[in-house]
Amino acid sequence: MLLVRVLREVLSIAPIVREQSAMITGVKDVYYNVADMRAAVGFYTDVLGMRVVYESEYWTALSLGGLHIGLHWNEGESVPQVPYDSHGAHCGATLTLATDDIDIDTQHLLDRQVEVIGRLDEPWGRLTVFKDLDGNVLKLMQQPDH
Repeated sequence: MLLVRVLREVLSIAPIVREQSAMITGVKDVYYNVADMRAAVGFYTDVLGMRVVYESEYWTALSLGGLHIGLHWNEGESVPQVPYDSHGAHCGATLTLATDDIDIDTQHLLDRQVEVIGRLDEPWGRLTVFKDLDGNVLKLMQQPDH
């Protein structure tokens, strides 16, 4: 009987549920590790058109289309490579950038010697998969005209 009484008491005060508004309110940023911060910032600003909003020795925050993209300096160490194929990375997150003209933007990447690792044309959209200077996988996507 004592055990039943104790269990009732525990269950009556067990999990206290947060009844306020959601704690998660949005996405703060997505980031990639980089070995050479200066070169990486140049790539993301000059090639991809992002704008720097904050810089320090270990962190650079960039902005594009209302999303913050971070670059985290790993003190010059090589960035570990993830497995990938022409569809993209097999693990971890992938930043997918929106485009209105994937052909022009893909040519822009190629003209700047960016390594394009795949292209897809599907009913749900067109993709160009590419790598930054550290081998991080990114994508361009153009949604179909409906």
